[in-house]
Amino acid sequence: MTDAIIQQIERFRCPRGAFHAERRNRGYTLYDDASGAPVARLRSAGHEGRFEVLYWSLWKERWVATGPFGRTVLPIDDALRFIAQEDIFWVMT
Repeated sequence: MTDAIIQQIERFRCPRGAFHAERRNRGYTLYDDASGAPVARLRSAGHEGRFEVLYWSLWKERWVATGPFGRTVLPIDDALRFIAQEDIFWVMT
C-alpha cells in the first residue's frame, strides 16, 4: 500500500540530506537517511493536509512541540521547508 504523504516527504530535496518517513500512530516520523537518527515528527492536526511539527527533545526524551509559543501547525510543504531550515531538528544527525 502506498502512502501519498510518505511519497511527498521522500521526494522533498532537503539541503541537509535526504530523509525517509514511517507512518507511526497518528503521524509520520522522519529519519535522516545517512545516520538513521530521528529528525522530526509530523502529527496530523485534524485539518486536511496540515501537520503539527515536533522535534525530539534529548532533555525530555520525547517528541516536543516546536515554536516559541506552542504548537507549529503547517501544510506539508511548509512543514518540510521548516524542518530543513531549523537547526533544532538536526542536533542528533
